Amino acid sequence: MMNGLLRWVAMCSVVTLALSSAPVCAQNYPGKPVRVIVPLAPGGATDIQARLFTQKLSMSLGQTFLVDNRAGAGGLIAFNLIAHQTAPDGYTLLATSPGFTNVPALYDTPPFDPIKDFEPIILMSKAPYSLVVTPAFPAKSISEFLAWCRANPGKLNFGVSGMGTTVHFAAVWLADGGNIRMTNVPYKGTGPVLQDLMAGQVHVGFANVISATPLIKSGKIRALAVTTAQRSSVYPDLPTLAESGIPDFDVTTWHGWLGPKGTPKSVIGVMNAELGKVLKFSDVIKMMAEDGGVPIGGSPEDFRKHIVAEIERWKKLVRENGIKPES
Repeated sequence: MMNGLLRWVAMCSVVTLALSSAPVCAQNYPGKPVRVIVPLAPGGATDIQARLFTQKLSMSLGQTFLVDNRAGAGGLIAFNLIAHQTAPDGYTLLATSPGFTNVPALYDTPPFDPIKDFEPIILMSKAPYSLVVTPAFPAKSISEFLAWCRANPGKLNFGVSGMGTTVHFAAVWLADGGNIRMTNVPYKGTGPVLQDLMAGQVHVGFANVISATPLIKSGKIRALAVTTAQRSSVYPDLPTLAESGIPDFDVTTWHGWLGPKGTPKSVIGVMNAELGKVLKFSDVIKMMAEDGGVPIGGSPEDFRKHIVAEIERWKKLVRENGIKPES
């Protein structure tokens, strides 16, 4: 299987290099279709946003922007493709989410360097996770939840959508900050976590607002809090974990665009400006608001600072809690 993967990567490398031999400048970019790699399967929040943004770019720039889903290995297939097999001509870009900064926090020698191997373009959006419980769980508020956990140490089963993910890190932070003990139960994605929450197989989990909202509204799961520093516009009555006694708790899911190292500054400038315009479209703002997200924007350097800050805080959490990559 590994030999097959290596052959596939080598083939991608040859094809990518063959497609990108001409120099790029802002005046004629994009002169051909642009491929946007998404490191996750179709249908998730990152994929949904990438498809919306590429549609807007195709309209505004008069050139096709195509989403190419390369899921697998916690995003490593996509990240390595951009970092090591893609020519930096601006015609293969990456639209990604927090997994991009989790990998270097987990590995002593990560297979890619998010700073040295990539050129940040723009941080598009941020959105909260919600802390959700199975309907039969006795706690009806976050204060009751924390009290129950302290009175029943080790009895709480917490569903996490993969070890080494942002949700896993957030669960560890919750346990540390809330002075509670619980068992993390790993799943292969948010969907299975929510299924078992509805069935009562696990007690609690974190879910992005997009996935959780229909189930919350139908009463199939119950939301207790949100993970961002400020309350969510979707759930203004839900407290944040930070205001509920978990010091400085602030965890978001985010969406950002990057290119491989060496992508011309002119291309970075064009894409930053055009994606910045997309964030001001009324339908984009409306869609984000409905999903609990907020547009961010800013310069490539702003995004670089965000990446560095995310890596550093997750490295600290991983080191202090002895977290290991999922085998």
